[in-house]
Amino acid sequence: MASGARSGRRGRRALAAAVGVLFLLALAAAGGYFWLLSQFQAPGPAAAPSRIEVDAGASVRSVLGRLEATGALRHARAVELYLRLRGREPRVQAGTYEIPAQATPGELIALLEQGKVVLEQLTVVEGSTFGEFLEALDQHPSVLHTLRGKGPAEVMTALGHPGVHAEGQFFPDTYRFAANTSDVAILGLAYDSMQRVLAAAWAQRSAELPFDTPYQALILASMVEKEAALKSERARIAGVFVNRLRKGMRLQSDPTVIYGLGERYDGSIHTRDLLKDTPYNTYTREGLPPTPVALPGRESVLAAVRPEQTDALYFVATGLGDGAHHFSRSLEEHNSAVKAYLARLRTQERGALQKPVAVRP
Repeated sequence: MASGARSGRRGRRALAAAVGVLFLLALAAAGGYFWLLSQFQAPGPAAAPSRIEVDAGASVRSVLGRLEATGALRHARAVELYLRLRGREPRVQAGTYEIPAQATPGELIALLEQGKVVLEQLTVVEGSTFGEFLEALDQHPSVLHTLRGKGPAEVMTALGHPGVHAEGQFFPDTYRFAANTSDVAILGLAYDSMQRVLAAAWAQRSAELPFDTPYQALILASMVEKEAALKSERARIAGVFVNRLRKGMRLQSDPTVIYGLGERYDGSIHTRDLLKDTPYNTYTREGLPPTPVALPGRESVLAAVRPEQTDALYFVATGLGDGAHHFSRSLEEHNSAVKAYLARLRTQERGALQKPVAVRP
């Protein structure tokens, strides 16, 4: 009996010891977990924002290691262990990330999972040409260049629009994109945007326009864009062109001549340029030029399909420096306006020549 009692007491003591050990282990595990949780929620050590570039296919471990190396994270392994304990397998998206100062590991993981990359931007000004758009893309350091050396026809083929003339087909805007976005992708966005703008405008066009297709409206819109310095004059300038088209008058638009000259344009239009017949010389040919001459903005597209009703058949710059034009109903009135414009230019030139030059003692 005594031996059995002693054996029972030893068994109970062993069980109590085992329970105690398990309790201590559980306590340690709980403490460890809560330490990991505290680390996951604690502000990071970085005193200032920083940037990190994440390559496609990068693992969570490698990104966490880089964040620790750059001082944005204290314990990369602790964060990785916490994620494993929670059964989380974040999918890190590629791109450039702006890491906020003192961001918690939880905030960093959310940033990477959601793909909140730094967006680059490219601004295409209204009235730019397609060639200028391509050049801006080519020079942007954050664009993935796949079209270098390709001409407009090859670019349109790459975009899936073979045979479409490129000029005028892309909407001028500010485009925001992640680093290493391809030039094809950005051009695709601009092309689709212009088609939507043109379709929406064409659906609300005025009755009895002297042209039949949205493409012809795009051509006129590009001319309006190049002629109008003031937004308030776009619809009136479109109205003048529409009046001249209805009467069979030549449009006589300098921007079309300049576009036709291409690289031969030296900054001035000469008499020989106005007399030399080309497909884009609206002084020698009737009707619209064969293609747009620029990338028109939304307001110019709307002006082309909803021109102002006006009796004017001519316009010329006033020369007052505000970009305004004088609109005339008759050639006589127009010629007087041209004389006034040229007189102002001569006065301005004389003033510039007579301006005193400061000489340092």
